[in-house]
Amino acid sequence: MTDFFKDKTILITGGTGSFGRAFAKRLLKEDKCQKVIIFSRDEWKQWEMKNSEPFNHSNKIRFFLGDVRDKDRLIRAFTEVDLVIHAAALKQVPAAEYNPTEFVKTNINGAMNVIDAAIQVGVEKVIALSTDKAVNPVNLYGATKLCSDKLFTAAQSYVGQRGYPTFTVVRYGNVAGSRGSIIPFWAELVKRGQKNLPLTDLRMTRFWITLDEAVDLVIKGFEIAKGSEIVVPKIPSFKIVDLLDALSPNSKPDIIGIREGEKIHELMIPSDDARHTLEFDDHYIIIPEATIHNAKLLTKFLNGRSGKTLVDGFSYTSGTNDQWLNPEKLKELVKPYLY
Repeated sequence: MTDFFKDKTILITGGTGSFGRAFAKRLLKEDKCQKVIIFSRDEWKQWEMKNSEPFNHSNKIRFFLGDVRDKDRLIRAFTEVDLVIHAAALKQVPAAEYNPTEFVKTNINGAMNVIDAAIQVGVEKVIALSTDKAVNPVNLYGATKLCSDKLFTAAQSYVGQRGYPTFTVVRYGNVAGSRGSIIPFWAELVKRGQKNLPLTDLRMTRFWITLDEAVDLVIKGFEIAKGSEIVVPKIPSFKIVDLLDALSPNSKPDIIGIREGEKIHELMIPSDDARHTLEFDDHYIIIPEATIHNAKLLTKFLNGRSGKTLVDGFSYTSGTNDQWLNPEKLKELVKPYLY
């Protein structure tokens, strides 16, 4: 890991989730940071995390009960914190359709509270986690995450002459094997002996990113952050039907139809945003509209960056990606989830 985190105090909202646990483990393994604070609202998940490896042997981990809906609690938690990763969110797409106000309170109001608290306390940098569902959203969860993205990219305007916090968004799709995702769901059905696995549509494609790769991406986000950018990784795509065959070669898909708010292909950069996006070797950076139309801000934003512009009409979607995982590679990647 980079020396960027040396002697830093890092706080992760929603820190008991899959990403928060993986990032905290990486920080503790490298043992360069001063402190890791897990901020979340579920005392049981905190207790469970605190008593699991490697957290139960570390004197650098702290657990802070609180909700991102409570700005005063965030201000208290952010005191003497250098870096914040905002991973807290309500995420289940069907639940959002039936409980829209709850998703607005956490994903939108919570984002505003994180921004306000970070500015008031004087945090150095904030990384907010986004999702492919925030791009051209077709469900309420995606709409709330789009609002969150817009809030964080606009937040740089409010830091004043001080120049910090730096606010950056990192966007990726579904994480392979994360809680509630398709791999552990299917793997459990396979272990039970189920032959036909439920599949929404044979045309489905998705991007592939592991938890470790998501952690690497956020680390890169901290290193390259100048403020207001959205960082998107270059990652391979796969066909969902190939994933099913990799997990259970003898299974047949049981087509159940597309669920509410679901897309055939994941989209992380729409063509309208591609007009102001820079391409690098292993990632893209979406430049915010406000920066594009301000010559002074744009010059500062581009200083030291050598990315290239994208061709007209480009969009970054799992269905038209130029990197693909073939069935044999998928069989190798899913092995850890079957045993």
